[in-house]
Amino acid sequence: MKLEHQFLRVPFEHYKKTIRANHRTAEKEVSAVISSVADVADSNEISKDDAVLSLTSLVSRLQGLKRKLEEGSRTENLQVQNCRARLDHLESVDAENLSEWNNVRFKRILVDYMLRMSYYDTARKLAESSKIEELVDLEVFQEAKKVVDALKNQEVGPALAWCAENKSRLKKSKSKFEFQLRLQEFIELVRAENYMRAILYARRYLAPWGATHLKELQLVMTTLAFRSNTECTKYKVLFEPKQWDFLVDQFKQEFYKLHGMTLEPLLNIYLQAGLSALKTPCCFEDGCTKEDPLSQENFRKLAMPLPYSKQHHSKLVCYITKELMDTENPPQVLPNGYVYSTKLDPCFSENIKIDKIPVSKCQAGFFNHVLCCRLSKKWPRKTMVKLHVRGPVWSAIILTWLRPISHKTTLSTLQR
Repeated sequence: MKLEHQFLRVPFEHYKKTIRANHRTAEKEVSAVISSVADVADSNEISKDDAVLSLTSLVSRLQGLKRKLEEGSRTENLQVQNCRARLDHLESVDAENLSEWNNVRFKRILVDYMLRMSYYDTARKLAESSKIEELVDLEVFQEAKKVVDALKNQEVGPALAWCAENKSRLKKSKSKFEFQLRLQEFIELVRAENYMRAILYARRYLAPWGATHLKELQLVMTTLAFRSNTECTKYKVLFEPKQWDFLVDQFKQEFYKLHGMTLEPLLNIYLQAGLSALKTPCCFEDGCTKEDPLSQENFRKLAMPLPYSKQHHSKLVCYITKELMDTENPPQVLPNGYVYSTKLDPCFSENIKIDKIPVSKCQAGFFNHVLCCRLSKKWPRKTMVKLHVRGPVWSAIILTWLRPISHKTTLSTLQR
């Protein structure tokens, strides 16, 4: 249920944010109106007509506040409905509709991944076609999209506005995202050769961070001497375009933290849970079978930090049938060292000639001979040796098609 934590927390945090924004708006407007009324009441020189005009203006202002609060109330009600819909969704799971519920869950995970990867339009279309708009965070990520798009266009304004809006929470989490934005804005002034403006900017916006981020501040200030065309690696990297990509990634991380989301996409987390049960030393060898998900480079990257699957006993899998080889289906070793399951041999009649069997079928009976497809060589059947499976193996799944073994070898010699 920890993975479903953000499913409930994100809309709740969004709801709290809306309440705070509406409260600040009402408090600000009411305070301004009360102050204006007090000024009119205390003024002895104001005429009756001016007083009426001023009060009429204040009434219009209060009417505008009323419209804002009504709109804010509607937004709050929609967000409450989203929270209620998600609670109902979690409570609706049972044995009868488990398959349907898991299907909805899978689509939620896909939408979450698309939103995190900035595929907003695709995510919205999937949510609308699946009718799960209330179960995904489209509106929350729409807010993030404005900042991400601005940073990709090398603009820090929306990101700084977002920092100001969430200043107290960012300060509580000891975030330095605003500082990094200020540094980048300083770098852009140096790049444009506005050195005096850059110095004034540093005094106003960077100096307050000196107590906590002195080293980074000193490094960036040195760019005034090295300039943007420097070949010194230490300072050249500060002017590279990838700094904006770093800011995009940093914003996403801060955004996820503020809304109680996992830092990794849910899709990656669920995939890693499955890959951890499949990961073995053999998965990273060149001969890894294509049927193994870990033969794919993207899956290997996901599985890299994961531990190997814990296997108390070895498992031999037939190269052809992909069936488990055990006491009921014992493995047999050819003189060339390749291993096949016993069930494979009867699959081909001895009346079928070898030249009529495609090599891709790998092994066929031909009178008293067998054919090994990997070497396209025929061997007398009597030379096949049954491999006895015994003893626990510390390694995970041993895939026998990775390398040949001696026909005298037993599984106990493969222990690691």
